[in-house]
Amino acid sequence: MSPAKATALSEPKVVTGDHGYVLEDVPHLSDYKPDLLTYPNPLQDNPAYAVVKQYFVDMDDTVPQQIVVHVDSPRGIHFRRAGPREKVYFKPDEVHACIVTCGGLCPGLNTVIREIVGSLHDMYGVTRIEGIEGGYRGFYSRNTIPLTPKVVNGIHKRGGTIIGTSRGGYDNKKIVNSIEDRGINQVYIIGGDGTQKGASAIYEEVRRRGLKVAVVGIPKTIDNDIPVIDKSFGFDTAVEEAQRAINAAHVEAESNENCIGLVKLMGRNSGFIAMYATLASRDVDCCLIPESPFYLEGPGGLFEYIERRIKENGHMVIVVAEGAGQDLVAESLRTTDNKDASGNKVLDDVGWWLSQKIKGHFKKQTQMEINLKYIDPTYMIRAVPSNASDNVYSTLLAQSAVHGAMAGYTGCTVGPVHGRECYIPFYRITEKQNKVVITDRMWARMLSSTNQPSFLSTKDIIESIMEEAPPTQLLDDQVTDNGLVNEKRIVC
Repeated sequence: MSPAKATALSEPKVVTGDHGYVLEDVPHLSDYKPDLLTYPNPLQDNPAYAVVKQYFVDMDDTVPQQIVVHVDSPRGIHFRRAGPREKVYFKPDEVHACIVTCGGLCPGLNTVIREIVGSLHDMYGVTRIEGIEGGYRGFYSRNTIPLTPKVVNGIHKRGGTIIGTSRGGYDNKKIVNSIEDRGINQVYIIGGDGTQKGASAIYEEVRRRGLKVAVVGIPKTIDNDIPVIDKSFGFDTAVEEAQRAINAAHVEAESNENCIGLVKLMGRNSGFIAMYATLASRDVDCCLIPESPFYLEGPGGLFEYIERRIKENGHMVIVVAEGAGQDLVAESLRTTDNKDASGNKVLDDVGWWLSQKIKGHFKKQTQMEINLKYIDPTYMIRAVPSNASDNVYSTLLAQSAVHGAMAGYTGCTVGPVHGRECYIPFYRITEKQNKVVITDRMWARMLSSTNQPSFLSTKDIIESIMEEAPPTQLLDDQVTDNGLVNEKRIVC
């Protein structure tokens, strides 16, 4: 196949309708294999579904991306609603499915694995399911693990992933060769944005070869930085577990004279865990995230705020996301842009750096002696099993993925949009990262909770609004919700 034709495979599948309706549809096996046979969905004979009023999702069911609209605004972008279809494109006894987990650990991985296996076996009667050991490289360098309902029965109560994970090791052609050689025809890929980019490339190679293989992604990131979807699995558990670290820091800070409890949480590029944990805790005096720049010295800086809070309360709790202030850290430590196996920049330890900077400032610049307790619970949070909320959510994701693959949908990922499970094209998941909007009401609520300065100028806010706000939102809708604006500082 020529490069030009191969490139054309990646073109978005878009359907337009009346009143500005746009459906960003996902690929289907019949797009490049039009003569495939269809079969009745086995769910119609499943006694568990006998009580369901409507067995199957209608082919025209879609979910809007924007839920808040104006009376005269167009209907906007929609995504195909997930769920079982009346016809399927695989006979249960011909399905050979595999599951792979990639990237870092996240609460809920084992739950997703368990529910994919359970959904395939119990809903559709599929018996050949394998786990690929050790991430993407496991396709061509490791063994597979047979997965049955008995094998996965209790794994949702454990952290980690029973099939292992890794970063890097991606070789697209070797992976698809392995898929073809093993006779696999359904591939479930669990991972973050880098993993989903790999899944998209696997789909393109599968399509280029004309294989009847459904490739479906389940988005995983503890940082909640996957765009479009409401949230990623494991996020609720991470916020809940972060409370333990914040509570420990608060106890230490209250129990010692002039004490600062400093907690570093996950958040490479997006500060959602830090922000939500701060809001949930109400014991935090300052929250620093990658999206909101801060500075240490001078009027309105972090040092001045720390001095004021300790004089007022006798103690303080600071939460910092791992990606916050990286420009300051790199400048101070003169580090280079090293990258890990996944291609991500290796971050400097902002928690350790900030603790040293705070200690140095109070030792040299003030007469106040302080105690500082630094807590880094990162790997403890990643390794815990998912909580009840994430278990339910992971179940919905897994079932939606299986329904989609059986119905012939491919080249897509699954996730909730405004509470409804959808099939979303890979390119929408990988085109950018979800970030905290620092001109949004949620960030303003956080600032109100901590009473910290925002460290932003009016110019910073205007630029952020123009960059982040959807076209339907204007400045007067947001600036007023972020506090009192003056020419130098924003104070909330």
